[in-house]
Amino acid sequence: MKNKVRTILGDIPKEELGLTYSHEHIVIDDGYVTAAHPEFLLNDKQRISQELSAFKAMGGQTVVDTMPANAGRNPVLSAEISKKTGVNMIIPTGIHLEQYYPKNHWRYHINQKELTQLFIDDIELGIDAFDYGSPIIKRTNHKAGLIKLATDNDAFTDHQQMIFRAVVDAHLQTGAPILTHTNFGKQAFAQGKRFAELGANLRHVVLSHVDRNLDLDEHRRILDLGVSLEYDSFFRWKGEDNHSVDQLLALIESYPEQIVVGMDMAKNAYWESYGGTPGLCYLYPKIKEVLYENGKEKYLNNIFHQTPMELFSFFL
Repeated sequence: MKNKVRTILGDIPKEELGLTYSHEHIVIDDGYVTAAHPEFLLNDKQRISQELSAFKAMGGQTVVDTMPANAGRNPVLSAEISKKTGVNMIIPTGIHLEQYYPKNHWRYHINQKELTQLFIDDIELGIDAFDYGSPIIKRTNHKAGLIKLATDNDAFTDHQQMIFRAVVDAHLQTGAPILTHTNFGKQAFAQGKRFAELGANLRHVVLSHVDRNLDLDEHRRILDLGVSLEYDSFFRWKGEDNHSVDQLLALIESYPEQIVVGMDMAKNAYWESYGGTPGLCYLYPKIKEVLYENGKEKYLNNIFHQTPMELFSFFL
């Protein structure tokens, strides 16, 4: 499995990953998350396929979907969309923020060993067709290709520390990469430090949303740990200043193999196929334009091809 990427349709050599968006929300099925956040509902096969087909026509080849266990995954729908559009989809296991689960959720009642095994089974056996929302587990042949972890603004709780250990244990046993959620980049350094303490392979760990933190020195501290950063707020800034662009331009020369980008379009109002804006096809032309305008065009391949290829491949 080493040097291969596990997509929803099977394993591929990392060299076949192609132009990659590194943090997306492609399928979020109806459930607890969308009941509280109806704007997150993304389960219309036709509309999703339309958006991904436009991405494919632009040259896109792979999207990293980032909703983990029991938070809206639908492995069968994801596989159908991937097959229909020809776009590779990497689907995670792992656990999201506490707010996306009921207060009595099973995540609070299983131990570290059990949680580790759940992650491993998603990776090696297949994702449950019911996404662990039923007392019956019916595994599909569609497997998870990475492990997600999420923390909020505060110091890590004992429960979150348990999840860290389970995530790293599964990571070290399977070789699967790790992707995290940070709230506006908060606790990103603490995340990276904790992964280092637990012995994770930091070349296969990426922390998301860090461009919402405007402290460039903090970005450097995190990158110096050896993890990668994912920026995804290029279309979110209001006014003339695009801080994500500024950060990318400031850091890409010093850390050419540690920065990737995505859209993080969890709201259906961001999708052109749902009648929204800016759509998936916004990002690549935007990054290409700013890199060429600033004489840094040689890093375009790193951001969309080389770094994702190494980051999201298995290391065992």
